[in-house]
Amino acid sequence: MAAVRGEGVRPPGAGPGLALGPATALPRREAEPPAASRRPPGLSVVPRPRRRPALSEEQLAAKNRVQEQLVSQVDARLLASPGGLSGREKEEISRKVGELLEAVEGLGPLEKEAVREALLAEILGYGPIQPLLDDPEVTEIMVNGPEQVYVERGGRISATGVRFRDEREILRLIDKIVTPLGRRIDEANPMVDARLPDGSRVNAVIPPVAVKGPVVTIRKFARDLLEVEDLIRLGTLTAHMAQFLEACVRARLNIVVSGGTGSGKTTTLNVLSSFIPPDERIVTIEDAAELQLRQEHVVSLETRPPNIEGRGEIPVRQLVRNALRMRPDRIVVGEVRSGEALDMLQAMNTGHDGSLSTAHANSPRDLLSRLETMVLMAGMELPVKAVREQIASALDLIIHQARLRDGSRRITHITEVAGMEGEVIQLQDIFVLHIDGVGPDNRVLAHFEPTGIPPTFLDRLAARGVQLPMEMFSVDRGERRML
Repeated sequence: MAAVRGEGVRPPGAGPGLALGPATALPRREAEPPAASRRPPGLSVVPRPRRRPALSEEQLAAKNRVQEQLVSQVDARLLASPGGLSGREKEEISRKVGELLEAVEGLGPLEKEAVREALLAEILGYGPIQPLLDDPEVTEIMVNGPEQVYVERGGRISATGVRFRDEREILRLIDKIVTPLGRRIDEANPMVDARLPDGSRVNAVIPPVAVKGPVVTIRKFARDLLEVEDLIRLGTLTAHMAQFLEACVRARLNIVVSGGTGSGKTTTLNVLSSFIPPDERIVTIEDAAELQLRQEHVVSLETRPPNIEGRGEIPVRQLVRNALRMRPDRIVVGEVRSGEALDMLQAMNTGHDGSLSTAHANSPRDLLSRLETMVLMAGMELPVKAVREQIASALDLIIHQARLRDGSRRITHITEVAGMEGEVIQLQDIFVLHIDGVGPDNRVLAHFEPTGIPPTFLDRLAARGVQLPMEMFSVDRGERRML
């Protein structure tokens, strides 16, 4: 990568790689199309999809009649999964719905059009929540029952006017999502993780676990993947922090992104993975495949739940062990939750450098405690000191993220794992986020600041041809800004 003097981000068209500071030996990356050509304009100017009004009793009756006729006249396969239909098949269903509605009496043209929209949304989309899925401002959809549908916009939760007819309609929605993935949900297995065709994450819970009826939570994926420049623009990190993280990924350091639910760990993991050179073989392992890597040589593995007889389950831990036999240059685990942490640490300690993962934790120090617990969950009776030695030897860097009180998602710590001292793992913060207060518009006022202590692995970066300017770690590099 060519060096660029001064601070700031590459101009549009220069690609996602960063080249900041007076010197760096990061290799050049291929240029990509300008950001403006890859994503829609800012959310503030994107029109929100029109919300359809509730259908009258006459319209609902007509909709049900047409739907029954459609089921009897159209191949059932076409109605099973909206994500698997071709454009021609969708046109065929839309045309057939129009023909059947023409024969309906007692409704005017506008009423028929409303029935048509609702019916196509249910057949070709995901029913009442389809407008929310189409809304680029909505990042999360929470269905708490037929009468309660909430969304998250800009990090804040608000109620919507969307309603389901009854619990059966929610159950049909869940079935439409999980069936194409070979997953199931019933009284014996009342919880399921799944994904939509666009990669959005879905969690569904039904009775008897969900006391008040079926609950669906959908975490939407952005139509256009966020890149490192986007995170800088949003205030998630600074340009120098991004340059440092790119250097760490390219130098094959083992990194874990920690944080709470909804703090942006997966988004950051996607951005980190974009720094992996295109000539490396990457194996990703997830419960429900949601990582969207830009490289071509990517093998994606996904867990499998047990079948109706309780057999055939393939957990993350088994996939991690199998990935070691697939000649990976990098192993990316979407999230470590239990015993697979031991296999991940062993992989990092046996030549599989450059591995990436995420984990839930409240702080970098908290992550170490969680990793200890997860390793012990593997069923191995290891002394605590041995576990800590494995963690200290395997991990190089912890990136901790949090969702602040205003809903914004920020990296709060970039922390080096600096080895053992006695029986305690030593951590050294490299960059931290300082909260200064709240601005007049209730936005968090904060600034990023280096701690003034450079990481001890700079020689490892240099050995791989990566040079970083020492002034990057000076305290006067602090960047005060309204987040």
